[in-house]
Amino acid sequence: MIGFVQNVRLWFAPEEVRQEGTTPDYRFSLANERTFLAWLRTALALIGGGFAVDQFLPHLGRSWRIGLALALLGAGVLCSLRAVNHWMRCERAMRRGEDLPVSRFPALLSVVIAVVAVAMVVVVVAGWEG
Repeated sequence: MIGFVQNVRLWFAPEEVRQEGTTPDYRFSLANERTFLAWLRTALALIGGGFAVDQFLPHLGRSWRIGLALALLGAGVLCSLRAVNHWMRCERAMRRGEDLPVSRFPALLSVVIAVVAVAMVVVVVAGWEG
């Protein structure tokens, strides 16, 4: 838990990361930043999908609509927070000359999206209305 709190503090003080280790090749830092931005685009798409489900499927039962929308919105929030955390962890690892950190988050996000997609297919095929 202390490590997580320290990482969160570093999100807002990236100059402190520069005090660790040596400066990596700038191409690796830029690639890390591009990956971060790709995660943010994914988060924005999930958030947009959540709003789309809520706004553009009024015929869908209220509980289904809200449940699916909240699942997508929640995944978007988690994805955006994970993006900055992963960016910071990778930047620190590169500066320290360590292996890049591994994560189960991509698998978790994929499962959540798959479950939401299957639920949406079932709802569409069954034609459930509120």
